[in-house]
Amino acid sequence: MTGTTMNGNGAAFNGHTTSSTNPRTYDIAIIGAGIIGTALAHTLGTQGRSVLLLERDLSEPDRIVGELLQPGGVKMLTKLGLSGCLEGIDAINVNGYEVIYHGKGVHIPFPPDPETGLCPQGRSFHHGRFVQKLRGAAAQAPNVTVLEATVKDLLKDTSSGEVLGVTCRRKGEKQDEHFLASLTIAADGYASNFRKHLVKKKTEVTSTFVALELKDAVMPRLHHGHVLLGDNAPILLYQISTHSTRALIDVRQKIPAGQMREHLQSRIQDVPEVLKPSFKEAILASERYPSMPNSFLPATVNTVPGLLVVGDANNMRHPLTGGGMTVAFSDVVLLRDFLSPANLPDLDDHYEVTNVLTDFHWRRKGSKTNGSSTVNILSIALYTLFAADSNELRVLQKACFKYFQRGGECVDGPASLLATTQRNPWVLFWHFFAVAFCGIGELFEEVGWRVDRWVVGVLQGVRVLWTACVVLLPYIWGEFRR
Repeated sequence: MTGTTMNGNGAAFNGHTTSSTNPRTYDIAIIGAGIIGTALAHTLGTQGRSVLLLERDLSEPDRIVGELLQPGGVKMLTKLGLSGCLEGIDAINVNGYEVIYHGKGVHIPFPPDPETGLCPQGRSFHHGRFVQKLRGAAAQAPNVTVLEATVKDLLKDTSSGEVLGVTCRRKGEKQDEHFLASLTIAADGYASNFRKHLVKKKTEVTSTFVALELKDAVMPRLHHGHVLLGDNAPILLYQISTHSTRALIDVRQKIPAGQMREHLQSRIQDVPEVLKPSFKEAILASERYPSMPNSFLPATVNTVPGLLVVGDANNMRHPLTGGGMTVAFSDVVLLRDFLSPANLPDLDDHYEVTNVLTDFHWRRKGSKTNGSSTVNILSIALYTLFAADSNELRVLQKACFKYFQRGGECVDGPASLLATTQRNPWVLFWHFFAVAFCGIGELFEEVGWRVDRWVVGVLQGVRVLWTACVVLLPYIWGEFRR
């Protein structure tokens, strides 16, 4: 849908003149009251900006991702003064991961924070409960107006292409309304209707997560996320309340209609014995199995005057590592400074706003406080190893597990990346290729020390190293190229 337009003299959008419609003007209009939209509304409103927050449905959302906030995300939420949103929703502390490879487990605790010396904790919860808390905080913030309405279009200046605001329709109403804003922020999620006004890249969908909600499941290790690896695609489990545990089953192939239950029952063999009763019960108790596409989309620089596209509308990573909300809150922390009245007093100066948003784009990728590129690359690289579908990837998957078994920095480094307390891309690069060379070493041990078998080992090792390069390097290039 192309944006509704008006000309630079204030005439005519949708057949009405500016004077006849008298649209109300805000500093900022935000489309979408999800994770990042609510946090932005609260933050910018607190700074003194007049904010209009638009959401088509303010009832509690029911989603199967956005349920695990890593320690780095908790830290960002605290910086925003929103840590109270984690209270009163039966959230569960998360202290690390348990990776189970063909029935054998390895413990991956989050390492102590170098600044405080304390072991950080993440939180897991029902997504909808957390979002409702954020919406409540946004609604109570000064200068914020929350409106339940569907945004139908963007208002654009026909001569300059600048986005001037939105056309929307309130819930239950039959007439459209126009609202003007110096800056319109599209934060309408992975299925964004407004991404196309900026983003030309194609979203890469790697697989689908199919969800179960297990009741009173016995977890192999309490207060930890669990990743189950074997001959099939990975399964991710984490507790989301006192009595509920989320299971996300990765499905790479298209399952024929009516056969999802049968497919899920075939995955029971991949689950530890203590989890099988609740896993079976969840399969049988469900009439439908909610699912979510696992998408990857590199960020695009915001260059459309008057428009900022944020969150999953602009940048997505695989949800296996649970880094999405951390990136979102980290972006808000950066935007709090970039869009502050002290740094950007005139939001109508679109030239200056565009320059600021370009700086934001590159700062969010490489900064130690954000490092979105590291989170993005880790998500797709780790998923590719955990969903190994070739001999070389299976070598890397096994090597990754053995690398974790070594303990020490072989656990602390990767765990700090998962926790998003460490976002240096070189740390990711180092550990990823350390795993690759660990796998190559394992190959030589398997073929033995006879010279004639070394030829086989060398050829296999070259293929493994090449596969590691193919997995990691294109995503590094895609994230950091200008």
